[in-house]
Amino acid sequence: MIKRPEGNPPIAKKQPKELTIHGDTRIDNYFWLNQREDPQVISYLNAENEYTEQMMGHTKVFQEELFKEMKGRIKENDQSVPYQDNGYKYMVRFEEGQEYPVFVRQKIEANAVEETMIDVNELAKDHEFYQIGGRAVSPDNKTLAFGEDTLSRRIYNIRFKDLQTGEFLEDFIENTSGKVIWANDNKTIFYVQKDTQTLRDHKVFKHIIGTPASEDIEIYHEADDTFLSYIFKTKSRKYLVIGSYQTISQEFRVLDANDPHGSFRIIQPRERGLEYGIAHYEDKFYIRTNLDAQNFRLMVTDENNTTKEHWKEVVPHRETVLLEDMEVFKDYLVLSERINGISELRIMPWQGEEHYISFTEEAHMAYTGVNLEFNTTVLRIGYQSMKTPATTYDYDMESRTFTQLKQMEVLGGFDSGDYESDRVFASTRDGKKVPISLVYRKGFKKDGKQPLLLYAYGSYGHSMDPYFSSARLSLLDRGFAYAIAHIRGGEEMGRQWYEDGKLLHKKNTFFDFIDCGNYLIEHQYTNSEKLFAMGGSAGGLLMGAIMNYRPDLWKGIVAAVPFVDVVTTMLDDSIPLTTFEYDEWGNPNQKEFYHYIKSYSPYDNVEEKDYPSLLVTTGLHDSQVQYWEPAKWVAKLRELKTDQNLLLLHTNMDAGHGGASGRFKRLKETALHYAFLLDLADKTQEKH
Repeated sequence: MIKRPEGNPPIAKKQPKELTIHGDTRIDNYFWLNQREDPQVISYLNAENEYTEQMMGHTKVFQEELFKEMKGRIKENDQSVPYQDNGYKYMVRFEEGQEYPVFVRQKIEANAVEETMIDVNELAKDHEFYQIGGRAVSPDNKTLAFGEDTLSRRIYNIRFKDLQTGEFLEDFIENTSGKVIWANDNKTIFYVQKDTQTLRDHKVFKHIIGTPASEDIEIYHEADDTFLSYIFKTKSRKYLVIGSYQTISQEFRVLDANDPHGSFRIIQPRERGLEYGIAHYEDKFYIRTNLDAQNFRLMVTDENNTTKEHWKEVVPHRETVLLEDMEVFKDYLVLSERINGISELRIMPWQGEEHYISFTEEAHMAYTGVNLEFNTTVLRIGYQSMKTPATTYDYDMESRTFTQLKQMEVLGGFDSGDYESDRVFASTRDGKKVPISLVYRKGFKKDGKQPLLLYAYGSYGHSMDPYFSSARLSLLDRGFAYAIAHIRGGEEMGRQWYEDGKLLHKKNTFFDFIDCGNYLIEHQYTNSEKLFAMGGSAGGLLMGAIMNYRPDLWKGIVAAVPFVDVVTTMLDDSIPLTTFEYDEWGNPNQKEFYHYIKSYSPYDNVEEKDYPSLLVTTGLHDSQVQYWEPAKWVAKLRELKTDQNLLLLHTNMDAGHGGASGRFKRLKETALHYAFLLDLADKTQEKH
């Protein structure tokens, strides 16, 4: 490790604020940091950035080396595999030196000329941040609608482009979710508007091309503030669909896409605890539901009789298999299932013998791609593992044969044979078996002396699959192992896995991660002086909790956009996501949930004790986890911690929850993360 410079961290002033609920009074000394426009807040965040730059200054050259190395693995001139839709092939292209994609299409006919729909590099050139949202081409292929976010708050303006003339239309719609759905008349579109304060997607509007947005008609208002709304069109193109959803309930309304001025009708009225999703084919709706089926089952119903009493079972519930998704074809039904933690694809002919698509690697990801045609035997799928780059196949469901269309090209001499992957199971304190996926370079010695980075998420039922990352190679090639802990709170092991990691069972998520860390030490993958942890967003909450519970177990931690002030945030229903997430964390306005959340909330449980080295990152415009949560957490840690270990806060002043836009800019942030870890592990000079 290169000697780090001495430095004095910025100290946030204290402005005590009393917060009292259920007879319990909490003193929040740093509540004032939630004033985004306050010059003192901006000054403090800038001072923290300067301190981070100073303390990491000795790694500046190394960070640039990491950045160039990671960028050097990316094929700059690259193109996605085309998919077909309504007489065109659609592709996404990246060009050398450019940060953003170019969206192109080409008619499916001989000698057709390629058309550029959007060059995002041109649109983004005057913005520090630029993100394209949903893109939708009208049924007559003449007009493109798309969303754009220039602030990184996930608030999109909708624009329109005439694909025949290349001119942008005057139509302009502000404050939306970014997604547009066309009716079949080529002039009527539907979109979702956001609540300007909470950013909740709550109203659906209808817009007629050529008319001002002020004349748009409100079609639907989701009045329940625990629900969000969205829109889509069925694969059959027959129905426009408005979806309303919360953590444990969904409801759908449909309208014939040929009758955009008609009235939407409900498929099945919402019921608390009833989850369902729909797909349409011919005269039926196929319905994936948890009705009397914790791991979900598949039902079917006539398109005109859609309430649950009419549903008939197609695929029954299974205790050990989670039904995650479906894809309907003329002659086949394709199910995405999770079995023993791994995603699998099940092919079910309407007539004939079913089978699962077979893959050789135990720990992998298999998923369906863009499949817009009904009358085909070919299924577009994606595959990857921790050592196999993302690969796109066409799989013939009849002959059971693969055609590889593309594998992500990793430059710089990458060979998947240089790496090994393990899948192990850690025993938890309450007797569960938690899967852990690992990858490392061949030659990694399991002697308990090697560095290892343990990553997890563990919330919202989001399963963290064993995915490939070319950037991660910069750790592996310097002696690190990388592990993903598939802890409770995700759905890797079925729906109960999620239920056991939420609400009043949330601490299982944290203890699972700690027990996985102990397992990796006991089995000689690493030791507590070489064990590192990383997580983001709700995974950042995980980092804060495991740091409070077992600070001695970790050498260093990276917490990205961490959700660490859980009590204060969940008591404030004026900020984004709060009401929508009562069924994930609990409503602290209820005494039982308040005390449980307070018992693990990282910010509320910072104590006078030693903590491991910590790098915290956030974005000033974050719409998911407000920047002041990590800022307050770092300030309180500075006040109370008793060690001399690193404590760094980096705020991206131009970005939000997803970090920088552009395919290369975000690698700068990854380089900072990795330099922090490699420096602590004394691995800045080593590379295979």
